[in-house]
This record gives sequence, C-alpha cells and structure tokens, in this order.
Amino acid sequence: MIRKITIMFLMLFTIGVKAQQKVIQLYNGAAPGSENWKYDEKEYISKEWHANIAYDVSHPTLTVFPSDPAIATGTAVIVCPGGGFYVLGMTGEGTDVAHWLNQKGITVFILKYRLAQSLTDNPIQELDANMKKSDFQEKIKPIIPFSVADGHEAIKYVRSHAAEYGISPTRIGIIGFSAGGTVAASSAFNYNADDRPDFVAPIYAYMPPALQGTIAADEPPIFLAAATDDQLGLAVHSVDLYSKWIASKHQAELHIYQKGGHGFGMQKQNIPTDTWIDRFGDWLGLQGLLKPIDPKVTAHLEQMEKNRKYNADLLSKDWPFIKRYEKADSLVPPPAPGVKRVVFMGNSITDGWINADPSFFLGKQYFDRGISGQTTGQMLVRFREDVINLKPEVVVILAGINDIAENNGPSKLEDVFGNIVSMAELARVNHIKVVLSSVLPAYDFPWRPGMNPVPKVARLNGMIKDYADKNNIVYLDYYNAMADERKGLPANLSKDGVHPNLDGYKIMEPLAEKAIDEALKRKK
Repeated sequence: MIRKITIMFLMLFTIGVKAQQKVIQLYNGAAPGSENWKYDEKEYISKEWHANIAYDVSHPTLTVFPSDPAIATGTAVIVCPGGGFYVLGMTGEGTDVAHWLNQKGITVFILKYRLAQSLTDNPIQELDANMKKSDFQEKIKPIIPFSVADGHEAIKYVRSHAAEYGISPTRIGIIGFSAGGTVAASSAFNYNADDRPDFVAPIYAYMPPALQGTIAADEPPIFLAAATDDQLGLAVHSVDLYSKWIASKHQAELHIYQKGGHGFGMQKQNIPTDTWIDRFGDWLGLQGLLKPIDPKVTAHLEQMEKNRKYNADLLSKDWPFIKRYEKADSLVPPPAPGVKRVVFMGNSITDGWINADPSFFLGKQYFDRGISGQTTGQMLVRFREDVINLKPEVVVILAGINDIAENNGPSKLEDVFGNIVSMAELARVNHIKVVLSSVLPAYDFPWRPGMNPVPKVARLNGMIKDYADKNNIVYLDYYNAMADERKGLPANLSKDGVHPNLDGYKIMEPLAEKAIDEALKRKK
C-alpha cells in the first residue's frame, strides 16, 4: 500500500509538471461511450517500474511537447504509453520519448487514453495479479475499443489544429508501446481522411489478428520493433503486421531483437534494444520526416551540422579543448598585489553563466573558464592552463553532470569524484583556495533521456561534501537551493531542466560569492 503522505506529495508534483505543459481535453465533455465512468485520473511514481504512472483515466487528454522553432521540422508524433489498459508508463514510454523526438525537431503529443478502473491504490501490483489470471484478456476486451477510439480522435485533433502548432497536416504519426501499441496500430485500420495517420510505429504491440482490420490501399508506412524474449510473447504480433504490410506492397520496417524483454522502452540495458529509437530516427529520415518544411529551419540545421562536424574534428585533435581559452589566458596579466582573483572552472553551466548575466563578472576579478559538454576528465587535463597558470586566489569547481550523462561514454562515480579531488589537490599544492560546488539537480537529460540521473547526482554530491568537510574545503551547495519535488531543476529556473536561466543564476550568484568569501578567510 502506498502511504497517503506519498500520494499527497506526488499529486503536488503532478500539478507542477502539468503546469509546465499544455494539456488538452480530447473531448468536449464526457468521452463518448463512457459517460457513466465515475473515476478520476491519478498519478504516482512506481518503484517497480521506475516511472511516473497514470491510472484511472476516464477523460482522455493530450499533453503538448512543442519542438524548438529553430529546428522544427513540421512533423508531429502522438505518443501512446503502455500498461495493459490499466496504467500508463509515462516516463520511459512517454516523456523520455517526447524529449528525444523534440531534439529531432518533432512536436509531440502524449496521449492519455481511457483505461480500466483500478480497484486498489497500487495499480501496478493489481495489473500484475490480473495478468496472471486466465480471464485477463476478457476483462480488458471491453476497454480496448475506447482506447482505440481515443487514438483516432487524437489524430483528428492534431490534424485539425496543425496550423496552431506549426505542423504539417500530412506529417502526423503515432507511436505506441504494448497496449499503447494497440492504439497506434489500430489507427492504421478503419480510418477516414480526418483520422488517418501518416505513419505508425507500434513498439512491442499487443495486436492479435482479432483486433486487425482490412489493409487499405493507402495504408501508411509502418515501423515495428520487439524482442524475441518478450515475456508476453508479443513479438509474433509485430511479425504478423510486418508480413501483411509487405504482402500488400506497403512500406514497412521491422526490428526483432534477440534480447530486451517486454517493455524495454527508453530504459538503458546496455544491449541493442537501447538504440531502437535511433533506428526509428533513421526510418523517419528515410520517410523525409526530419527535413524541415521551412527553408530557414533547413538552413539553420545545415549550419548546426557543420558546427557539429567542426566540433567533432576539433575534439579529435584537442580532446580537452586546451586551445579554447589559450589566447584569453595569454592576455591575463599576473595579479596585482592584494587582488583576489577567482577562476570559475566548469562545463556548460559555467560556460553559459557569463552570457546569461555578464553583470555578475563585470568589474570583478572573476574569470569564466567553463566549456560546454565537458566531463571532469577533460577539465582535469586543462586545469593547469586554465586555472593554475592564471594564479588565482580561489577556484570554484562545478563539474560532474556531463560524466553522469555519459557524454564521453560510461564512467564510474568514483572516477568522476577522483577527477574532482585531483583538481582540488592540484589547486591546493599551488596555493589556490578551493570551493567545491555541488552538482546541480537534474531529473532527466533532454539530449540523452532515460539516464535516471537523480540518484547519481545525490550520491556524487554526498561524496564531494564529505571530502570537502574532511579537508577544510568550502562546499558550495547549489543543489538544495534549486531542487524541486522531483529532485530536478524546476521550469522557472531552467528551460531544459539542466541549464539554469537568468533566474537560476540569480540564485547561484549570492551563494557563490558567500562561498568565495568564506574560502578567502580560510588558511591554505
């Protein structure tokens, strides 16, 4: 049983998340056919699934995740999480997928379709128990038509409001997982011009022949993925759909993985299913769905690709980016007597600070030496050039989040911590006082969703604080001043949940100055 206090906390969290996204009621008034359903939607965080869970959905909704206009393609995808028609796994089959697609310039609508009523306050446990019973399929059979109808209605809504969201009415697709795959695949049958999807992607979908319809002459292209070791034996459903699409001479792509189980979604298992969504991205590209309609966006993306290639080439030649500040460092004179110079060493959070609030650095002996995307290993290599050689009185080190995001590949927290300690020890040997900053809170990474950084951030911060306390080093706690109920960075302090906006930096600045003052008072 979930404790009432936990439910109250999660309800408050849900309200906060919804406030950040536009939520659309799919129907005006009660949904047709379920007018007498009296239960209301609930959400909580499931320890079993490591995900946000929605259940008791009787009023279907669409939650909008718009793409950045600078990279918008004009393509839209409706995302249908799965959960046996009892629950919806809103993280690995919902928001993580939305964030990934947003990075491709795709506008996303997450569909909460109608579900069977849960009779307990632990719907995951209830679902598991029901699925072990021989009559489970008969129990959910009456619910499926309502869920499928919601999928059709979602496509109809998005198409009729395409201009409002800056998308093309001929680029509207739907992807679904497990039961959500039923909703997605069913949209490719019995459609009309208003609710026909332009492409469909059922992932480990439940789609037996009894739920299928006649293959139409204008069937949309289909992308399918499943695992051979699916515990529910659903891989054959994907093979069946693929075979029928090919037999009727329609476009189809199928990926059957040896391992992955059922419900792999966006979770990281260090097996090939981790990259299924990259294959989906490749397929979208083949369909021409990643090429922007707006020529200005196309030009912008081409420039971004040139920049990416340039940075990749530079990275291969100068892995720690020592040359980034080489000229700037050469122009810094030795500190005048009595001048208390401070260097801020870090990644993109430090790199973006001086642009977000240049007044913080103006007229002070503060030197920003952040480089976007850097891990602690890269910072350690350039520490002499960008910190020690500037002869500061204090160095403020903020590092670790990109290691947790595995920007340069997998890394152990002990190694990340070791790199931070090495920078601190190098500074102290060179008579530089040290401020060790906590890693900022992050609930997810938009460029690499599904990494579950929350526990790693907490553990790394604990290691940094413990080391600082034992070695008379100032610990600068940004984390507790900025974390929200999810232990992430709230929307009012960040656009993407990782990098602070101006309001975020305004919280950080007095904390940094207080930590610098404290460090200056301590003996080296």
